[in-house]
Amino acid sequence: MAMTKADIVEALYEKVGFSKKEASDLVELVFDTLKTTLAESEKIKISGFGNFVVREKRSRIGRNPQTGQSIEISARKVLTFRPSQVLRAEVNAALEGKTIDRSTIIEDDEDDEDGED
Repeated sequence: MAMTKADIVEALYEKVGFSKKEASDLVELVFDTLKTTLAESEKIKISGFGNFVVREKRSRIGRNPQTGQSIEISARKVLTFRPSQVLRAEVNAALEGKTIDRSTIIEDDEDDEDGED
């Protein structure tokens, strides 16, 4: 099952105590800000979560797998997400049914602020 925007609104409503309208407005504002920032090709770094980066890809020659014919793939922008060490560790721990000591991971993650491993 996937989490939706409505699920995020519901979580804000339940955990923070905002009205559903306030929670919805806040979620919309956050996503609009993220979209606007990424549309301007700026990086987004969320400590303890990860980095969103817009990259430019050059045009290149590709091949149609059905016909084998060469075609040009146009230049475009692609959005990439690199999870932080903290998020990676928490997801892996959750998959294994473990809990983790965030303090040791956070120290490692702060060294990785630029998104490089």
